[in-house]
Amino acid sequence: MNGSERHPWWARLALVLAVLGIIGLVSAAASRALWLFLVVAIAVVAFVAAGYSFLALRGWRRTASLVVALAAPVALVVLLAVNDLLLPLLVCAGLFALAVGAGRVALTPGADTEGMPEQVVPPPRHPFIVMNPRSGGGKVARFDLQAKAEALGAEVVLLEGPEIIDVAELARQAVARGADLLGVAGGDGTQALVAGVAADHDVPLLVISAGTRNHFALDLGLDREDPSTCLAALGEDAVELRVDLGVIAGRTFVNNASFGAYAAAVQSPGYREDKTRTTLEVLPDLLSGAKGPQLRLDVDGIVVDHPQAVLVSDNPYGMGDLAGLGRRARLDTGRLGVVSVTAGSARQAVGLLRGATRHGVVATTAPEVVISSDAPEIPVGIDGESVVVPTPVRCSVRPRALRVRVPRDRPGVPPRRPTWSWAELLRLASFSRSGSAR
Repeated sequence: MNGSERHPWWARLALVLAVLGIIGLVSAAASRALWLFLVVAIAVVAFVAAGYSFLALRGWRRTASLVVALAAPVALVVLLAVNDLLLPLLVCAGLFALAVGAGRVALTPGADTEGMPEQVVPPPRHPFIVMNPRSGGGKVARFDLQAKAEALGAEVVLLEGPEIIDVAELARQAVARGADLLGVAGGDGTQALVAGVAADHDVPLLVISAGTRNHFALDLGLDREDPSTCLAALGEDAVELRVDLGVIAGRTFVNNASFGAYAAAVQSPGYREDKTRTTLEVLPDLLSGAKGPQLRLDVDGIVVDHPQAVLVSDNPYGMGDLAGLGRRARLDTGRLGVVSVTAGSARQAVGLLRGATRHGVVATTAPEVVISSDAPEIPVGIDGESVVVPTPVRCSVRPRALRVRVPRDRPGVPPRRPTWSWAELLRLASFSRSGSAR
């Protein structure tokens, strides 16, 4: 059995195990009494409904929904235990766990194409590095990045403030003084600003993973746990990559630009202090379309009116990632990734966010994207930074415009995680699909 034939059989095994688990639960409940079976069904429905309500509502109703979502499975376990059904429950839970494991094997994407080309390069003579000591909870000080970089011959400037510092201008001045490498230890937004200067002057960029999430560093295959390892690119054992650079309204980005629901969350004053809480707070109105400007997406001949959210990324993310929190297989395709989400109701929107359905999703790639609106300006989240830009907003890509210097010895890009989808499992398991493939 070759690799291409393995996935359908794993999908069939996952579905068989899931069906056996369901039959086991139904049989166990029905063997005691019909009322017990009905209670189990009600508990499952209550759990699902409470989860939806937690995302779609706010205030005391959200709190009540959370209490129900937490209490329902606990009450179900207690009920089954009192009726001597705990052992069958554990057996069925084991079947469901095995089904999930088999499903993940079935849905695991194949190996990515060959990685981005690398070129061996000599060490820089005059490296210049900007470091944000507040970024990533103080990683610059925790990993002693300034002293280590200076020991390798780099000029280091700390963004200590309190005044606002023009990072791009600092980088331009450094190039004018003879810097032949620009480095950044900070968040993706700061890295994007310096990356634009590096691309304009054709000098390499050094990315130091000192931010909170380090999405750009992830897709470059850098070590996100220990940012000091990125400094090895200043030495002899370094290679250079040529990657694309995104542009939106004249500003560069290395990850993505988000419009609509996510952009409004980023714009909220409390976003940096508590991203999860802020997103949950604005989610109900945004998903139902009660707030925010009306958007219109125009990409490669496709027009989408009134999407709730649009994500434009510098190269496409793996399919199934509607929030841009995953990874990109390559950064040199010369294409923008575009994902648009349109939901007619909050319930459908929650289903989209959970990955339960793909209806209402447009996913494509293009060299250029235009976002227009009924408002003269709209909020945009650019690499996690909140910016207000005039409409229409034009996004484009500069193919292979950025030289990035990385250590030859680095962790590499991690494999993509499978995106769970019962619909995809059914498609993989279909015997008619296997027959047509021959």
